Amino acid sequence: MRKYEVMYILRPDLEQEAVDATAERFNEIITSGGGEITKHEVLGKKRLAYEIKKFRDGIYVLTQFTCEPAVVAELERIIKITDEVIRHLVVRDVA
Repeated sequence: MRKYEVMYILRPDLEQEAVDATAERFNEIITSGGGEITKHEVLGKKRLAYEIKKFRDGIYVLTQFTCEPAVVAELERIIKITDEVIRHLVVRDVA
C-alpha cells in the first residue's frame, strides 16, 4: 500500500452538510477499497488565485491516506464526475 494525498476544492455556495456529505462519499471510496485515512481536514473557504468555473472562492479539503493504486484510479474517476468539485489533485507521497 502506498501513501497518497488528495486536495480538492468544492464550490463556495455549498452548505456545510453538502460539504460533509461529499467528503464522506470520497472517504468511503478509499475505505471500501481497503485503504486507510490517516488525516482528513476541511480547510474552509479561501480565495482562489484565479477564477475557476466563474468562482472566486472555494472550500478546500485535504485528505491523506494509504491504499492500492486501483483505489486511487476509482477515486479520481468519481471526483471528475462530481459537480461539487471545481478542482482536484492527487499526489503520491514519496516519503
